[in-house]
Amino acid sequence: MSNPQMVMYEEEFHQIQAIVARLVREANARVVFIIDKNGQLIAQAGEVDQLDSTSLASLTAGNIAATGGMAKLLRENEFTTQFHEGEKQNIHIQLVGNRVILVVIFDHKTSLGLVRLRVKKTSEELNGIFESLMRKVPGQTRETPFAEITDDDIDNLFND
Repeated sequence: MSNPQMVMYEEEFHQIQAIVARLVREANARVVFIIDKNGQLIAQAGEVDQLDSTSLASLTAGNIAATGGMAKLLRENEFTTQFHEGEKQNIHIQLVGNRVILVVIFDHKTSLGLVRLRVKKTSEELNGIFESLMRKVPGQTRETPFAEITDDDIDNLFND
């Protein structure tokens, strides 16, 4: 099942940006990103000047997609949380409402426990905003003529 295209309104964008900026402070993180599952950067806060945020967003979305494939192989719905530990920096990745990806980059100045605690609260807030956005979009419940086409149908089309 594909995710419908997300429409972002100014009011919700400002709410999301404020939440991201607050998470940087409350988790003592270096950087926080919100990315859609296609790799588009939605919001960012923190020390972003020295980062290639476009590449990071794209690679994170690819990471989520690859992990989703592993989850299917293991008969799991999804692995919603990932953690990568480095020598100087760590990355906590959280799938929010199966819609967007919350990325927190932090170093030794904070702890994984604090980041996880703050991410949990933030994820709930973000999920509420994104659910509200989906209800706001006119015609969102209408199915497209391609909705019933599956990946198998596409494969069969090109295998003939």
